[in-house]
Amino acid sequence: MERSDRRYRRRKPFFLFIIAALFALGAVVMFLWNAILPDIAAVSALTYWQALGLLLLSRILFGGFKCRPRNHRGPFAHPRFREKFMNMSREERINFRNEWKERFKR
Repeated sequence: MERSDRRYRRRKPFFLFIIAALFALGAVVMFLWNAILPDIAAVSALTYWQALGLLLLSRILFGGFKCRPRNHRGPFAHPRFREKFMNMSREERINFRNEWKERFKR
């Protein structure tokens, strides 16, 4: 119980920082839009809430702000896979890599 309480206390400032950064980013979008676009193109100025909506819309359309695991190091970071891979012979490793490449072509 004590351990989870500590973990929550550590995460709380992080979430507050994320919320504050989101609102600050909305203000930056509003400022840049209102400073640049009305003079260049025939568009009206944005309110703060429209800027936040525009930020959300761009997130939906373009897929920005990706939240990925911080310590994602691929499938071979797991000790079981690493041990299995290290115990393979050279030929088995080569065959495994070739099969992996064939399966997951990019």
